[in-house]
Amino acid sequence: MNSSLSPAAAPPLAAIDIHQVQKTYPNGTVALQPVDLTVREGEFVTLLGPSGCGKSTLLKMIAGLLEPTSGSLKLWGRGVDQLEAGGHKLSFVFQAPTLMPWANVQTNVRLPLDLAGVPRAEADARVADALALVGLSKFAKALPRALSGGMQMRVSIARGLVVEPTLLLMDEPFGALDEITRHKLDADLLELWQKKKLTVVFVTHSIHESVFLSNRVVMMAARPGRIVEEFPIDEPYPRSPDFMVSTQFSRHARQLQDSLLRASRDTTEDSHA
Repeated sequence: MNSSLSPAAAPPLAAIDIHQVQKTYPNGTVALQPVDLTVREGEFVTLLGPSGCGKSTLLKMIAGLLEPTSGSLKLWGRGVDQLEAGGHKLSFVFQAPTLMPWANVQTNVRLPLDLAGVPRAEADARVADALALVGLSKFAKALPRALSGGMQMRVSIARGLVVEPTLLLMDEPFGALDEITRHKLDADLLELWQKKKLTVVFVTHSIHESVFLSNRVVMMAARPGRIVEEFPIDEPYPRSPDFMVSTQFSRHARQLQDSLLRASRDTTEDSHA
């Protein structure tokens, strides 16, 4: 045997490894049946399903905002509370921008850095970089009320990016926006995902948004919440608007539509059981 040969490299850890994670509330409501899900580093995974299927519950457990009742949830092989010790950070972008109305854009974006005690000069430089990434450099001194809904959502994303995350969790961030703004932000998000080499878990009710954004779509059903199917979206990036009128897009959308109908039917039948 040639002793100079180095041992085979171990496979990289999953960014997210969820094993038999379940959530039951104190009143006995089972929000989520035991769930198994692995998200690879650099993947863009979307959670799709009818209302009440546990998408946001699962996302909040990944973020450490909710505690699982049982099961194991690891981020890069560590508990959520040990994530930064492993050299990783996460950011959570909520459905609404949740901006401080009295503070300008720069101050809103700087908030997590101020809370972490980052020196002002360093914080302001990072804020400037984050605003440039979302195309809002010229609006640093503007108040939220002077911005459109789409621009406010960009501020929220910039606030998520300013901590330099490796994991970005997004809970239906564009659901309240008009279609044109939503498509533009979807395209911008894909560009950010690739440029920053992020791992993204994204919650939405939109089939078209799921197909456009994702490497993989995880379909969930409700009562109780559970994963029922997974769909790879094996189409190349970057994805232009032309992709949305292609035969491939229609094929994926039809598969998801059929799956969502099955998931919704399960939910309706369960509610009448």
